[in-house]
Amino acid sequence: MKKAYLDNASTTALHPEVILEMTKILTEDYGNPSSTHSLGRNAKNILELSRKSIAKQLNATASEIIFTSCGTEANNWILRSAVKDLKTERIITSKIEHHAVLHTAIALQNEYGIQVDYVNVKPNGELDLTHLVELLSEEKKTLVSLMHINNETGTILDLDRVSQICQEHHALFHSDTVQSIGKTKIDLQRTPIDFIVASAHKFHGPKGVGFAFVRKNAGLQPLFFGGEQEKGVRPGTEAIHQIAGMAKALELSCQNLESESLYIASLKEYTIGKLKTNFPDFKINGENTFYNLLNITLPLDESKTSMILFHLDMKGIAVSRGSACQSGSIRPSHVLTEMLSPDDLKKPNIRISFSHFNTKEDVDLLIEGLKSI
Repeated sequence: MKKAYLDNASTTALHPEVILEMTKILTEDYGNPSSTHSLGRNAKNILELSRKSIAKQLNATASEIIFTSCGTEANNWILRSAVKDLKTERIITSKIEHHAVLHTAIALQNEYGIQVDYVNVKPNGELDLTHLVELLSEEKKTLVSLMHINNETGTILDLDRVSQICQEHHALFHSDTVQSIGKTKIDLQRTPIDFIVASAHKFHGPKGVGFAFVRKNAGLQPLFFGGEQEKGVRPGTEAIHQIAGMAKALELSCQNLESESLYIASLKEYTIGKLKTNFPDFKINGENTFYNLLNITLPLDESKTSMILFHLDMKGIAVSRGSACQSGSIRPSHVLTEMLSPDDLKKPNIRISFSHFNTKEDVDLLIEGLKSI
């Protein structure tokens, strides 16, 4: 049976060159980077070369890159330390953030009594930046936490504009860039964001590794304690094979960014064209969306909603209804709840997300699978 993997916002296939890089290190460079013997020194060298490579792609300095296990850990660390150590009194976020940010903000509100405010969401999925300015008119030490690319709809946040707003109001700015790192250019010298995060498995690297960018002299402190790894702010022996795999994946993604993004964008347009032909009344959820993400509501009876993913999976087609982190939930997406009418929310909606490994044949399989419903 032919299969079509169209759930790349959940995770991506490992790039073959990343597998080779990781296999070499697993077999040859297995030293602990904190050890002083030659195997340890070699591992340390790989660690720091990987850090420099990642920093180069973002126009940052190597000392500003801290390795973590994933974007979720990095988000938790930044928000928690901003409150506990930087004495942030308020977090401004939105109700369409990833739960790694939303749930952490709520936990901090309960634990420390900080104020949490939410930027209004427009019906097209964009954030109301006029409302953000209004919220920032209240003078409190504030961290603004807004994601760059929404992981369910692909709606794009203007990082330059939000950075400018935050600077004008003396607020710290953290952005969950998990869906954009490796898929679009981010210049951290030009765009003065204080903190961003990434997960390697979103750009054809391994699972279980990510990083945080923490601007110099930000003052964040450890989330937990142990050794002095990662400049003393993230203890634990570094997984060198994972980190080197992540650096290689990011290097390849940035190296091929122009050609791959154009190709993926053409696949998205092809999909929209096929949907218009076969499902004229379908709706795209969100405007100004990223080139690799397409979230749609289908003109099908709501009785199909609960079984649509199962039906497609039986035909070898992998898509999702939203974030993979909550895919087992029977509740509607918290993102779409902020955007859609109650009637549209009941109808089947799916998230289709592409990579350069996809083909038009994958899209054709999806369309035939949907038609068979």
